[in-house]
Amino acid sequence: MLFRRKSVTCPISYQSIPLSTSIEDLTFVVFDTETTGFNVGADDRLIEIGAVTIRGLEVYEDECFQTYVNPQRNISQEIIDLTSITPEKVENAPEAIEAINEFFEFIKLREAVSLVGHYVSFDSLVLKNELKRANRSLKGMQAIDTLDLIGHIAPSYDMRDLERYSMAFGTRIYERHNALGDARTTAYLFTELLRLFKDRGGSTWGDLINVTNKNGG
Repeated sequence: MLFRRKSVTCPISYQSIPLSTSIEDLTFVVFDTETTGFNVGADDRLIEIGAVTIRGLEVYEDECFQTYVNPQRNISQEIIDLTSITPEKVENAPEAIEAINEFFEFIKLREAVSLVGHYVSFDSLVLKNELKRANRSLKGMQAIDTLDLIGHIAPSYDMRDLERYSMAFGTRIYERHNALGDARTTAYLFTELLRLFKDRGGSTWGDLINVTNKNGG
């Protein structure tokens, strides 16, 4: 008998939202992850998830999510120096599948139309691989990348660093290489990008979908 993984569905409202829905009426969850390294396709593991809510083109900082994650492996000194996440911080933290389930419950309560991230394909891959390790497959992981929206609004930009983009667009910058801090930084950048998108004639969920590449699956 063939082994089949159980599926886990990311609870976003992507398909149930009419394309004519105004951008102002949409809710997004902006998220970020921190890991033990950048080779998440191999041995590197999730150590933090952070997220914040956008509703009506406003960032709701009090509607946020943050959890450390026990990676069940050592954290290198390089990553400790970069993220300030020490073995002590993750020692009693939930394992990845529990943390991801808690994150998905947060998304469900927000009734978000989509996830959002900066270079979000990396963060989506982190979650997928952690679920794969727990013999789970991920469904419904639709996410908008700020890079795609930047490419539409300012195609001459060739940077990829979140802080440099935030400086270029004059938006707030929070603690870097901290999942909640980077999620907040991304959220303010995204809301400014949405305002610029509106100035250029974009007004609906359908318009936004047409100019952004949705990552995940």
